[in-house]
Amino acid sequence: MNFKQSLIENNSINLQADAANWREAIKLGTDMLIASGAVEQSYHDAIIRSVEKLGAYIVIAPNFAMPHARPEDGVNRTAFALVTLKEPVFFDGEEEPVDVMVTLAGSSSDQHMEGLMEVTQVLEDDDSETGVDLDKLRACRSQEDVYAVIDAALVEA
Repeated sequence: MNFKQSLIENNSINLQADAANWREAIKLGTDMLIASGAVEQSYHDAIIRSVEKLGAYIVIAPNFAMPHARPEDGVNRTAFALVTLKEPVFFDGEEEPVDVMVTLAGSSSDQHMEGLMEVTQVLEDDDSETGVDLDKLRACRSQEDVYAVIDAALVEA
């Protein structure tokens, strides 16, 4: 299951969304995947619990988070959700707020790693200080915009 195909099948893109805090921001992504049947409510709960316990392990670059938990926490099939926020939210202990999130549900650890690599490929930017270019996703205002960004990134790769 690739990134773009998953976003289409799960109808899991939410752009310029509003979230009061990191918990609400995570819920935006997991709600779409629960609605599509890709994950159970327990997957959402596992992500929240893990962040509360382990800290912001899901923040993998400045301003970018990848909410995920383990396959056995309620993943029915591998899926992704993309959320961009109008106003960034802070995670405890992080200096930089987050406004772009890709929720990843891997049905196995292999699928999980493949998903991680594909999303990284889309965002990778050697010219940027942080190594990722989030502006291209921040600029998206429609699902079509997002698909174009993914297509362009995978053509360059």
